[in-house]
Amino acid sequence: MNIKPLADRVLILPAPAETRTKSGLIIPDTAQEKPLQGEVVAAGQGTKDEEMVLKVGDTVLYGKYSGTEIEFEGVKYLMMRQSDVLAVLG
Repeated sequence: MNIKPLADRVLILPAPAETRTKSGLIIPDTAQEKPLQGEVVAAGQGTKDEEMVLKVGDTVLYGKYSGTEIEFEGVKYLMMRQSDVLAVLG
């Protein structure tokens, strides 16, 4: 990974959006909801006031409007502060 977040920021690879309903109907791109979970692929060192709790490989939940979308080498990521992450799964 060539992106290194600074301070208390993390880079998250969002989980893929659901493309089908449970009954098998295909959901068009315009109606798909943004995923609210993903995997941490890079993390900063934290700040002097707040240590970095998240680590690479953590599966996390985040708010609907959290983070900044970044596209790098054709892959879409989210960059956000550690405080924007709501929970760690698992």
